[in-house]
Amino acid sequence: MTFVRNSADLSPIKDEVFGVAIAAKQDKEQNRDIVTDATIGSLYDEEGNFVALNSVFDHYDEIDHRTKGAYAASFTGNPAFRDSVYNWISSGTELKLAHSVIATPGGSGAVYMTMVSVLEQGETLIVPDIAWSSYELMAQQNNMKSIRYSMFEGDHFNLASLKNVLHEVLQAQGKALVVVNDPCHNPTGYSLTPEEWNALVDILNEASELGPVVLLNDIAYIDYSYDLANVRKYLNAFNRFNDQVLSVLAFSCSKALTSYGLRCGAAVILAQETSAVRETEIVFEKVARGTWSNIPNAAMANFTWVTTEHEDAFLAEKQGYIDLLKQRSDIFLAEAKEVNLPLYPYKEGFFITVAVPPSLIEAVHQELIHRHIYTVIVNQGIRVAVCSLPVQKAYGLAGKIKETIDAVSVREGR
Repeated sequence: MTFVRNSADLSPIKDEVFGVAIAAKQDKEQNRDIVTDATIGSLYDEEGNFVALNSVFDHYDEIDHRTKGAYAASFTGNPAFRDSVYNWISSGTELKLAHSVIATPGGSGAVYMTMVSVLEQGETLIVPDIAWSSYELMAQQNNMKSIRYSMFEGDHFNLASLKNVLHEVLQAQGKALVVVNDPCHNPTGYSLTPEEWNALVDILNEASELGPVVLLNDIAYIDYSYDLANVRKYLNAFNRFNDQVLSVLAFSCSKALTSYGLRCGAAVILAQETSAVRETEIVFEKVARGTWSNIPNAAMANFTWVTTEHEDAFLAEKQGYIDLLKQRSDIFLAEAKEVNLPLYPYKEGFFITVAVPPSLIEAVHQELIHRHIYTVIVNQGIRVAVCSLPVQKAYGLAGKIKETIDAVSVREGR
């Protein structure tokens, strides 16, 4: 006898992040000086403290308690917030598409909303083969299937693989939803070039002859690009979408403002036709109302204030941590090159992923833990969170990981 739905997967969830993060924390209590903790996917300073930006939270603390406690103006989000999100994302671009914005609980809410609004049960979601595991978990929980495209071909994005998988899915079900996590891909730190984005738009337009195509562009880490002046310009390529292609940008205020626990984000709908945007918006509105109902009112008010009234101070403070991210990643990348540690292509962002043969990943991960080095297992590799890795701990880490991989390879006879 079971009290849950018959289709439910009853195997316990295995969270690759929080479990090893707890183990690292426990080890640090006894062996702080020798422990390297590269697990935490949030921004931390050099003293190991979580970064809560003063330019964000000083004002949040001043928000009237009644604003913090009150419902938002609408389950779709406060009007000023919706306008602020679009203005923030489109700043520096020449976007000309019809658009709408729906508030969501973090970027995760935007991803979930898009999946359940676009795909039927039993249909297939297209995801990269190296990706945030929750994409496939969300699909599974909603009785959808998933199929992976190969993300890399050498040191560049594998457009051919995405194209082949997209055509396969369209031929099978007449509609496609494809996930591209860019810029600052989680977990590799790759960002597509403008040329790759233009080619991808061409692929989507061509494939849409077989049926409507929705691009779910997860931009959770966009505000930590190393090139903020130009990072949004790839969106100009979206102006070339034909009327059978629609995109949803999954935006995370949680990431942008280092306010992960406030659960605030947005789904930004973009398409050529206003009618297509409105149709999608109606379905999104119903998902919002029927799922979470309301987004934290004060979180939306704070985002609006920070990105308008306090933008210069916010950008200046955030840039200091972007510079720190780059310093950490530059150290790790340079030393990885020196010791021939295989990495997936990294350009910017919170994470770098070491390429490890699938048959060795678990053994390498466990041996790293034995050596007091804590990382996270991802598809086809080991994730190093430079966002929380102090500069001092970044030095020498690539060599230690390479030594560990080599030792496990010899031990396993591979």
